[in-house]
Amino acid sequence: MKSTELAERIGATHEGAEVELGKVSAFATADAQSVVFAEQERFVEGALASAASAVILPVEAVASARGKALLRARNPRLSFALAAEELRRGERFQGGVACSAIVDAGAEIDPTASIDELSVVGAGARIGARSRIGAGCVIGEGAVIGSDCRLAARVTVYAGTRMGDRVTVQAGAVLGGDGFGFVPDPATGRYHKFPQIGWLEIGNDVEIGANTTIDRGALEATVIADGVKLDNLIQVGHNVRIGRNVVIASQTGISGSSVLEDNVIVGGQVGIADHVRIEEGAILGAQSGVPSKKVVRGKGVVFWGTPARPIAEYLKELATLSRLTRKK
Repeated sequence: MKSTELAERIGATHEGAEVELGKVSAFATADAQSVVFAEQERFVEGALASAASAVILPVEAVASARGKALLRARNPRLSFALAAEELRRGERFQGGVACSAIVDAGAEIDPTASIDELSVVGAGARIGARSRIGAGCVIGEGAVIGSDCRLAARVTVYAGTRMGDRVTVQAGAVLGGDGFGFVPDPATGRYHKFPQIGWLEIGNDVEIGANTTIDRGALEATVIADGVKLDNLIQVGHNVRIGRNVVIASQTGISGSSVLEDNVIVGGQVGIADHVRIEEGAILGAQSGVPSKKVVRGKGVVFWGTPARPIAEYLKELATLSRLTRKK
């Protein structure tokens, strides 16, 4: 992509030479096809000294082009991320199905999509334009994968799962498996499985980390809305609804029928019990715990501890406990 076109797409101001760009890079690994970024002015000299042909730098940075393209931006880190997306979107795609892949005759595969070695695609499954299915993946019957999706190796997508566009799924993730739902029989003490016949809906621009699992709904849908970012090793139970642009860090567990509204942020190792509602914009600090049926509300408020409460309140309690301990 021409540097002038890239600048326009990411909202940057272009200075200097017009160059051809094909990738984003670090300073040390950059070449003539690369664009690098300097988040602060103190990094600009290092960026200009690299082999990159283009540099994204702060608007106010003092710098001469030195034969490079300068892309001035108010938020260079964000602009660099947007540049990576644009350059990836501009890649040429060669679709195809590997010889060792097994694709049911009833599946619909876009000609620009690719299916890697040893993957299995079930009857009625649909895979959209420019999507790539990595080695050893299993795509169940009737599953739908949109355009520009990337599934790394050994991803399992259960039957009936619906996935939007530009979804990235890292290796080992399991999407749409049965939820953990059982009904006890008081007479015998045995547990009987409650039907898990719902489905999983994943929106656009979602990222799902390695070995993360998301269960299908019991009778209806588990829903992951647009823009959600899930780290590695997260468990999402059945009937959970996660709103737009929610970010969840590693090793968090969300029990069935809980709701996380838009723009919630969840730290690592957080435990959320069943039927919880986390209202819009709330922030759960690492290792917080939220008991069943609790409502957490407070846009921009950080909650911490078990049970989770506003961090100012929690720290006050810790300070009081510390004073009592010292007195004793």
